[in-house]
Amino acid sequence: YKDGAALIVDRRSINRLVEPKSTEKIHQIDDYSGCATAGLVADARVLVDEARKAAQVHKVNFGENIPVEMLVKKVCDHKQNYTQYGGARPFGTALLVAGTDDLGVHLLETDPSGALIAYKATCIGIGRTAAVEVLEKDYQDDMEFDDALKLGLRALEAAIEERPKAECVEIGVAAAGKRFSRLPEGKIADLISQLPAAEN
Repeated sequence: YKDGAALIVDRRSINRLVEPKSTEKIHQIDDYSGCATAGLVADARVLVDEARKAAQVHKVNFGENIPVEMLVKKVCDHKQNYTQYGGARPFGTALLVAGTDDLGVHLLETDPSGALIAYKATCIGIGRTAAVEVLEKDYQDDMEFDDALKLGLRALEAAIEERPKAECVEIGVAAAGKRFSRLPEGKIADLISQLPAAEN
């Protein structure tokens, strides 16, 4: 959206006995960046830890937050190394990183091969094709915060083929000049209630 980037994820589980709040898919990397993950949970955790270490090392060495693109390139280099050696498998996870720095707002995707792509809006994981169609149709560069979140929730609705439930949705926000934060469940429920009725 106009002054930031948002990460919107579905935390539903195929097992109805799993508590949705126990499955974390949005991770804070440093004060001004976070990421959403899709794929193997354990692999994602290792990569998030790698990103956090890279951010901390940069902060200690240079006394400033790491630029977002530099951070993601370090993670990409780590992922790409695992595609080159026998006896090691590639990481089975994609990351979508949202962050802000002196250069502006960033939304960057890295896939299991270590490729890096910058986006204005995109999706990762199951249902990506349907979600991207919604974004391509209605995304605008100058969207206001709430409008962008509602568009993201509509894209999520297309991906999961049902109305999202607030307790199963997690939203992380990287806004210019503000720390990375998560939206409270009440705000998410309010946004979902404003979505248009699904088309049949």
